Amino acid sequence: MKFNKFIYTTLVLVGSAGLAAQAQDVKKTENTEKTDDKTIAEEIEVVRPYKPILAEAVKLRRSPDLNDVVDYKAKFNYSLTDKKLELNSDINKLQAQQLAAAREEELINNYAKGGFGSATTTLLEAYINTGKDEALQAGGYFRHFGQEGKLPGQKFNQQELSVFGRSITDLATFSGRVNYQRNGLRFYGQDPSQPDFNLDPAKQAFNFIEAEGEVVNRYSTDENALSYAAKINGYLWGDKYDARENAITINGYLNKRIQSFNLGLAAGLDFGSTKSITTKISNNLLRLNPYIRLQASGVKINAGINFVQEFGEFSTTRIFPLVTADFTLVPDYLQIFGELKGDVNRNSMKAFTDENPFLNSDIRIQNTIEKMSITAGIKGTGGPGFGYKIKAYHKKITDMPLYVNNFGAVNRFDVIYDFGNMKLTGINGEITVQVSDALRWTGGLTMEQYKPASESESWFKPQARLSSNLLLNVNEQLSFNAAVYMQGETKAKVYTAQPVLPYSVPDPSIENIVTMKGFVDLGLGADYKINKQFGAFLKVNNLMNSNNRRFLYYDNIGLNVFGGITYSF
Repeated sequence: MKFNKFIYTTLVLVGSAGLAAQAQDVKKTENTEKTDDKTIAEEIEVVRPYKPILAEAVKLRRSPDLNDVVDYKAKFNYSLTDKKLELNSDINKLQAQQLAAAREEELINNYAKGGFGSATTTLLEAYINTGKDEALQAGGYFRHFGQEGKLPGQKFNQQELSVFGRSITDLATFSGRVNYQRNGLRFYGQDPSQPDFNLDPAKQAFNFIEAEGEVVNRYSTDENALSYAAKINGYLWGDKYDARENAITINGYLNKRIQSFNLGLAAGLDFGSTKSITTKISNNLLRLNPYIRLQASGVKINAGINFVQEFGEFSTTRIFPLVTADFTLVPDYLQIFGELKGDVNRNSMKAFTDENPFLNSDIRIQNTIEKMSITAGIKGTGGPGFGYKIKAYHKKITDMPLYVNNFGAVNRFDVIYDFGNMKLTGINGEITVQVSDALRWTGGLTMEQYKPASESESWFKPQARLSSNLLLNVNEQLSFNAAVYMQGETKAKVYTAQPVLPYSVPDPSIENIVTMKGFVDLGLGADYKINKQFGAFLKVNNLMNSNNRRFLYYDNIGLNVFGGITYSF
């Protein structure tokens, strides 16, 4: 330790000497004295006295005094509280904040509508429902609509009355309804070549009453659930000329889920009887459809058979394939689907008069066989508010029903059958675009090509049909709607002589073919909501005032405008 102190002291002295040397000014003198061998030639002038300065590091003690210990006690201003440590590491549940009671929206379940306008248009409509109860619903519906055109007897009216109910239990849903419908009209068809023909058209009226009941089990998430459904429907139909028809249809459905597979059976009994002045036909069907269904991720395949037994006036056993498939290529955007099936369709006077109300009362009834029907297409969405479906199909149909003008009364129609296998090829497309709640547009196009079996044409079957609907909500009170329907030309057959009855084979020598031009039917409408209870509406039909003809000699009513008010309660 002493040696280290000696070294430090020596270094300090040497440094101090250097500083002292720099602190002196050297002056030269003129006199030079020589003493022996040495000569003094410089004079040293001391500017300031020498003051040594020690560095701070030298001042520190190298050996601290370990006995210099001072005790320090901190003062605390808090107190300790005894508390048990909880070892619960679970995440505590968040308590939902209590919201203020929201005011329930007042639902309006009933409304009434009434209106009138040109073409002696009258409209009366009412709907009544029990309310919001989800487990029990019941209601009723009534509607009357009538119009009258410029031609003699060109008027019709329709009344509908319906009562329905539904009950939802823990196990199944029960529903039922009773409907009544009456259509009144006249055979007002006019032949332009005979201006004095049919000046006092005969009246016609159809009465239809129907009852239906259905039970369906509630859906279950169990992979091995058993589901079932059953429905019974019956109706009575009659016209002004003592034609009568009754039918009872019973359908049942049973399905067993086994994970991704479904095993099931659909069965149906269809009893029908038609009676006119000269004919009485009992036309019944039994259907059995066992199937197996695979439903996995993006794949739905249903494979089975359709067993059909005809009994009554006709007795034939037929077995058809029934296969459907649906594959999802891009979820929600693109799916491809296909179908292969066959069936027997039971024709009826009710179905015929719904399509063409100007029929004779003495109509021959027989079944139509759809031997083979192949369908393939795509469907999906292109984003929110956009959906599409396009399909192509080919069918082979035996004994397809067609309408022809009666020889004795050309303003009435008979039903004939295209005996043999008629081939039908078509394409159908549907599109829906909803830009927002304020704008929605839907459209559909159907193109079909018929290749008759024995007839020269498929009478009154248009090869092109287009429909479009547009809805525009300007605001909460005002909205507009537009609808357009386009139909291509059709062919009609007019006899020049009485055909052989019962009709079986066409005779071109006594037939004239009439071409009916296509038409466009445009309609516009507007609705205005005055307040929660009252509103007003206006509708314009056949805006282009064209002579639209669905059937030969029967022009539709021209331009007509009607409006009215609505009341909700």
